[in-house]
Amino acid sequence: MPDIHIERNHTLGIARARVVARKWIQQAEQEFGLECVYTQGEGCDTATFTRAGIDGTVEVTDTTFKLDATLGFLFSSFSEMIEAKITRNLDAMLDAPRGGGTRLA
Repeated sequence: MPDIHIERNHTLGIARARVVARKWIQQAEQEFGLECVYTQGEGCDTATFTRAGIDGTVEVTDTTFKLDATLGFLFSSFSEMIEAKITRNLDAMLDAPRGGGTRLA
């Protein structure tokens, strides 16, 4: 079971959702030092991310973003703070004028 689970519905469609996902990944690489691999699929894209103490995935469809992350021992005590920052960043991107998405918890 992941330590962090974030799921958001949106109305972007897959093309615009991919733009938001790639922007989020780029930001996560810079801010958190994550190594990310983005794989585009037919109806669902998947990004995997990792660094010492953090592993996870982001699944992107035409209607949802789903993030699951597992934290190592050292990061687990900061899980609420990490989740809050990820949530703020993702919600801001979904609410951006170009995203135009609707966010739901």
